[in-house]
Amino acid sequence: MQAARMPRPKFTVLVVDDVPENLSHISGLLQPLYHVKVAPGGARALEIVRGSAPPDLILLDIMMPGMDGYAVCGKLKSDPRTSDIPVIFLTAMAEDIDQEMGLGMGAADYISKPVNPAIVMARVAVQLDLKQARDRLHEQNRFLEQEVTRRTDEMNGVHEATALVLAGLATARDNDTGHQLVRLQHFVQALARRLSRQPRHAPALSTPVIDLLFRAAPMHDIGMLGIPDRILVKPTPLTQRETALLQTHPARGRAALEQVERRLGRTVPWLELAKEIAHAHEERWDGSGFPRGLAGVAIPLSARLVAVADVYNQMTQPRIGRVPCAHAEAVALIGAARDRLFDPDVVDAFLAIEDEFQEIARRYPDTEADFHKQLALRDAVGDTA
Repeated sequence: MQAARMPRPKFTVLVVDDVPENLSHISGLLQPLYHVKVAPGGARALEIVRGSAPPDLILLDIMMPGMDGYAVCGKLKSDPRTSDIPVIFLTAMAEDIDQEMGLGMGAADYISKPVNPAIVMARVAVQLDLKQARDRLHEQNRFLEQEVTRRTDEMNGVHEATALVLAGLATARDNDTGHQLVRLQHFVQALARRLSRQPRHAPALSTPVIDLLFRAAPMHDIGMLGIPDRILVKPTPLTQRETALLQTHPARGRAALEQVERRLGRTVPWLELAKEIAHAHEERWDGSGFPRGLAGVAIPLSARLVAVADVYNQMTQPRIGRVPCAHAEAVALIGAARDRLFDPDVVDAFLAIEDEFQEIARRYPDTEADFHKQLALRDAVGDTA
């Protein structure tokens, strides 16, 4: 006893032949099971196929005046919109070389004339079953690609959230705020996009790299976790010993991120940039920075970008015991430090988009609650001193 077949969806079959009797005969065979369209020549067939409702299968005569079946098949297979539609050649040309030529052009099958109705129906059914299977496979592949993209986006979101949480642990212990990190991300992103317009920097600042910089920038001061609170919020000038201890935060930051990477057991691109930034964002173009006294292009580009963004960020926001600079004053100070403290190319990029920096600062301002957090932290440290 044969197993019951699953109901077949009503496919559309296009029959192409220049002989009206052939069109009538073959379409008559197919109509009980399929939607049938007919075309008396190659040009009309292409119009139908490229219309709003292309067929699922094409039965195509080879020997036609004007545009023969080979030419039609070639055009179908060269067009991404129609290349997946299976083509079965119908022809009285029964030589092996003719079949090899048709199959070599991408035809799915070959039926010789005069046609045998049972063979036509069987081969049409086989090709439509194969097409349905291919379509399902393509759909599954599309779903899997979308799922991979979704999960990758989720993982990127987790990485970014982890970076912000870790960086937030550092900023929660000094006079900085959570908004400071968000501003810094957008400052660095804006600088990198502007600098990427310069031919010599474009290869190093592709869109994926800029995205990684956006995620890595908040880690610049992660090393502050290793600095005592009494130093971070001290209202009076630091002693020489305290300054030396504070200046260990870049090396501490890099070491902490290296430990994270070792635990992961693999290299993570955004962590690579985060390590660069954490270790070198306090270096200065003229070699006067710390911890290694690097100068010029020996300083990683990622750190040179963060250096300018971080200084603007620090200068223009209110802190306990420090009056913020106006935007114009901060711009002037950074411009004056061009080719001395900061990479001249980065400063030029900053000067070109200073209005964008000001807009970012307006979009992510510190709040009254942030200021009270600073006061509470200072008082808490003072009480335990």
